[in-house]
Amino acid sequence: MNWHLINKEEVLQLIGSQPAGLTNSQSEERLLEFGRNELLEKKKKPAWLLFLGQFKDTMILILMATAVLSGMIGDVKDTVVILIIIVLNAIVGFVQEYRAEKAIEALKKMSAPSATVLRNGLPVQISAAELVPGDVVLLEAGNMIPADLRLIESHSIKIEEASLTGESHAVEKQTDELHGEQLPLCDRTNMAYKSTLVTYGRGSGVIVATGMNTEIGRIAQLLQEDEVLTPLQVRLAKFSK
Repeated sequence: MNWHLINKEEVLQLIGSQPAGLTNSQSEERLLEFGRNELLEKKKKPAWLLFLGQFKDTMILILMATAVLSGMIGDVKDTVVILIIIVLNAIVGFVQEYRAEKAIEALKKMSAPSATVLRNGLPVQISAAELVPGDVVLLEAGNMIPADLRLIESHSIKIEEASLTGESHAVEKQTDELHGEQLPLCDRTNMAYKSTLVTYGRGSGVIVATGMNTEIGRIAQLLQEDEVLTPLQVRLAKFSK
C-alpha cells in the first residue's frame, strides 16, 4: 500500500484508527491478527556446517578429485596450488554467509525497546513488540521509530534514515500526501520507518506496518533467503557436470 500518496484522514480511515489511537480491546485483537512487532530470524546453522557447505559445489568436488589424483602421481606442486584455491574459496564463501547471519542480529539490535502510544485516548508507554497497525505513536527527539508510520502530526520533526536509506543528513518531515508511486524511501517525507531516529522536533504517526512487513523487515527477509544462482553460475554447474 502506498500510504504516502493518501492524505492522513484517509489513512486513519483505511487502517481503522483515529487521532486518539486504538482502544485496549482493538489492540489485543490486532496483536492476534498481525503478530508481534518483531524481526523474525531463521534457525541458525552452526559455523562448522556453514564452512562444510562451501565444498558441495560440483566444480569444487572436481578440483578436490584433481588434487588427489595429482598427489597420487607425484605432482605435489599442483596438489598444493589446487588445495590452496579450494580453501581460499571456502573461506570467502563462509565469511559472506557468516556476515549475513550477523547482519540479522544487528538489525534486531536497532529496534526500539519501547514506544509511547495513545491507548483509549491517553499516552502510555508499552513494549515496541506489542505495537499493532493503527496504533498512534508519539514521537520526540531521541526516539527510535518502532514501526513504519504515516505521519499525522509534525512540529519541525527531522528523522535520520541512514540505517535504511544511507542518507547521511536528517530528513525534515511533514504530513501532506505526496505524488508519484515510484518515489524512493528517502523522498517519502510523510513517512517514518522502523529503526530510524528522530533527531529534532516532535510529532505523531499512525502505524501502517509492523514486524517483517516493515521496510527494514523486508531487508531482513532478503538477507535470510536462499542464494539464487546467477545465469553464469548455472552454466558453470552444468559445464562441470
